[in-house]
Order: sequence, then C-alpha cells, then structure tokens
Amino acid sequence: MTDLDITKKKDVKQAIEKRAFDLFPIYRSEVECASRSDIEKIQLEKLKKQVRYTYDNVKYYRDLMDEMGVCPDDIKTLDDIRLLPFTDKEVLRETFPYGLFAVPMDDIIELHASSGTTGQPIVVGYTRADMDMWSECIARLVQMAGVVPTDIAQMAFGYGMFTGGFGLHYGLQRLGCAMIPAGSGNTERHIKMIEDYGTTVLIATPSYAMHICEVGESMGYDWASSPLRVGLFGGEPCPPSLKAEIESRMHIVCTDNYGLTEVVGPGVSGECLAHRDQQHIAEDHFLWEVVDPDTGEAVADGEVGELVLTPLDKEGIPVLRYRTHDLTRVTTEPCECGRTMARMNKVRSRCDDMLIIRGTNVFPSQIEDVLSTIDEVTPHYHIIVRTVNGMDSLTVQTEIRPEAFSDSFEEMTALQRSIEEKLKGVLLVGAKVELIEPGGIERTMGKAKHVSDERAR
Repeated sequence: MTDLDITKKKDVKQAIEKRAFDLFPIYRSEVECASRSDIEKIQLEKLKKQVRYTYDNVKYYRDLMDEMGVCPDDIKTLDDIRLLPFTDKEVLRETFPYGLFAVPMDDIIELHASSGTTGQPIVVGYTRADMDMWSECIARLVQMAGVVPTDIAQMAFGYGMFTGGFGLHYGLQRLGCAMIPAGSGNTERHIKMIEDYGTTVLIATPSYAMHICEVGESMGYDWASSPLRVGLFGGEPCPPSLKAEIESRMHIVCTDNYGLTEVVGPGVSGECLAHRDQQHIAEDHFLWEVVDPDTGEAVADGEVGELVLTPLDKEGIPVLRYRTHDLTRVTTEPCECGRTMARMNKVRSRCDDMLIIRGTNVFPSQIEDVLSTIDEVTPHYHIIVRTVNGMDSLTVQTEIRPEAFSDSFEEMTALQRSIEEKLKGVLLVGAKVELIEPGGIERTMGKAKHVSDERAR
C-alpha cells in the first residue's frame, strides 16, 4: 500500500480495525521514538535554559524566585522543578496584558487570547520561533491520527483570538495539507464544501461535528460515501459515547487533541491510533507533572491528579509550572504505535468542574458516563443546579432519540425513573431527570455548555 493509498477512507478504517499501525512508519519522528533516558536528557537541558531565560527576562518570576530563595543554578535534575513556583490563570490575569512577556513587542508576531467571559482575558504572544514550535507540535499530532500531506482539511473552528483555529491551520499546512478556512457557522455550507472540495479531514469541536452530522442526515446526505475520513476534535472533552456515535454515523475516524492557551494552544498532546483513550505528550516541548490538586505535591506514578505543564521552548511568554486544573494520569510505557513519548489519559474532569450537591462531590463526567449506557437517549444533555427551599437541586435534561420517543406517558415516566435510579446509584445524590424531545437541546458551533449553576453565590 502506498502513502497515497492510505488517504482513502476505507484503507484508514481498515488499518485501525486491524491495528495495522505499521502503515504509518514514516510519520513518526526520531524524537517521538527516543529512549526514556534520551527524552529526559532533552528535557533537562531545555529546562535549565528555560528557567535561566525566564529568570533573566520576566520580572514577575525573578522577584518571586528571589523571594523563595531559588535561582536558576539550583535546577540540576528534572525533580528540581519542584523548587519553582506554580503559575495559575490568576497570575496571567493580574499581569494583563504584557506583564509576563519576555521579549519586546517588536519580536511578537502574533497574539492570542481567551474570551475573558469569566474575567480579565488571558493574553499570550508568539515569536517566530514559538510559531515554528507550535506548528511542529500540531503536525505531529495530526499525523498520529493518520493525516497525511495529501489530505484536504476543512476548518470548522472559529478563527479570531481563539488558539484552536489558527493552531490547527498552521500545523496542517506545515505537514503539507491543503486548508479550507471555512470557519464556524453555516452548517449546510460546510456539508456542501465537504462534497464539492473532496474534504478528507474535518476540524471541529465534537459537539459541532455531531451537529454537522445531524444536519447532513436531515438533508439526506450519505456520510458513508462522503470523502471525509478523519475528524480532529478539540476545544472541549469528547466522551467515548459521543466519539463512537460520530464515528458510526459519519463513517470517519475521530481523534482528540489537547492543549490550552496559557502554554501554547492545541498541540500539547494528541491521540494515536493504537490507544484511543490516551494522548501522547510532546515531551521534548512540555515537561509534565501530576500533582495532588489540594496539596500541590506529586502523586505516585500512574495515579490520577492535576496536570501541571512547563513549556520548555517558549520565548514570547514563558510559563513555569502552569496548573491546568485538568485531572488525568500519565504512563511512560512505550506505545504499540512505536512512540515512546508519555501518554496522558484524556481529560474528562477538571478540579474546578466539581459540583458540590448537598455535601456530595459530583462531576459532570459521572453523569455523562451514566447517560452513555442508556440506549434511549442521545449524547446531548444539560445539567442545571438550583437552590430550592434552601437546598441544592440537581436537574439533568437528556434528549431522547427519535426511535425511543413515545406519546405514552407511562413509557416516558418509566424511562425517566429508570435514569434517575441509575444516576442516584452512581452519584449518591438524587437528581431530577427531564426528558427532552429529539432535537430539543440546543446545538452549538463552539464549546458545548453542559452545566448551568444557578445557585445564589
């Protein structure tokens, strides 16, 4: 089979089903297959330089490290990173806009920022070298998903200040793909472009990809015969049930990637075709730690904790020990795909996602997992928390599949009570279930909002 052959939908699907990862040998770079000791040597050399660079060029870190009695020369091993201060989102907000920049604006060629909907936006700047590193990381992760230079990629992320659109755009172009900068919105137009231009790769949030699928089906579009074969998803978690549904209905391979604005944007890690529930971290560019979210101390190897990232190459805005608030576990065992870079479990929960309902800790991912076992409902749901008569009240709105919808009050009541019982068995707290008619939960072109906490603060 030639490299051009594997761009065909059926060939890639068959490769994954047969676990024939040797179809993609030329798309594994040397560093991705390096020994553990070689990876750690690269990391330590870069960490020493990055700490010195940050200390010399960012007053905020220099003052804080001086106050802590830590200097760059104290970094002699990778474990010495624990001597350095943590950074969180509030630091970037307090130093808005350029307080953490290490270079003058003359050296910055691009700015990106968070939306700022929950406060002061997070602003990051990129030098030319930063952009090269970013696009390299993206090119790697899309190759893990089976994307090849001959692919035609259609962007359904918004562009603007959001890092996802431009990040994936630059990386795919670096690989050699033709880019269709469609942007978000106008779903019918997206479907027409897929057919007209022979799009083979779709970049979107998983919730918007599901919406594109549904709109196409309502138009009578035959996804099985479309040229589309790979979905690159990001911007929000993609639960296994949603991924499986999109793959089944659109007849494509869906992969996740992970990143965040504060450290680079997308490109920190990506899913290979061997372990669909994990993502390889670009360890030569990001030093990872997993810590107890309450104490900040390192957890045991392989244990779940909060992911902490230190970019090892950032020039524009270097960040030390950034607390992501994302919960995961990491393994350094070599992967069947041939890569030796560490793998993180896909992020399903965040420290700050946790809801405390009448003294009980509840994560949205727990509710998601329960709903995924119920054949009668779609992956679309919404969680509402209110205060009723001075007590927390949890409501889960879940959308019924068309084939399961019934005019029978008794049937719908039985389904509702069955879901409530399953939720209580997992959450250990009661939840009221509202069954929503097919198509009744709002679709979004960006990140899906699954939780509304309406309690008085």
